[in-house]
Amino acid sequence: MSFVKGLLALIVILPDGRRVGILTFYPREGEEIMEIVLFVFLGILTGVFSGFLGIGGGLILIPAFVFLLGMTQHQAQGTSLAIMIPPIGLLAALKYYSVGNVNLKVAIFVCLGFFFGGYLGASLAQTISDVFLRKIFAIFLLFVSLRMLLF
Repeated sequence: MSFVKGLLALIVILPDGRRVGILTFYPREGEEIMEIVLFVFLGILTGVFSGFLGIGGGLILIPAFVFLLGMTQHQAQGTSLAIMIPPIGLLAALKYYSVGNVNLKVAIFVCLGFFFGGYLGASLAQTISDVFLRKIFAIFLLFVSLRMLLF
């Protein structure tokens, strides 16, 4: 019973009806299911805000990872980037596209720049301390917040 309770899996059903396991997860010793529930809740919350406000998940996830889960700034940013690997925004983008609210030309070329810029930014982040990186992130959030509130 504990084996079944401890296994989480992501299964994709292909168009021909075959089922493919993409991710299987066995909690480590002492890891609680409630922790997994918290992770899923953070994902749902982030997805709702991303779909509703068009914000990147990092605005929610990185502070949550640092303050709720005790990650370092580097770990939080790396984990947030790893989350973006699957097409997490695909359904939200399709909804916006279906009503004419996506500029494909902009999306394609920004995506291309994001692809290479992400690598350069990640390389730069590895060269600075965790404390300094957290301060840069906080200043960026403060600047954007003040800009949106005051102008």
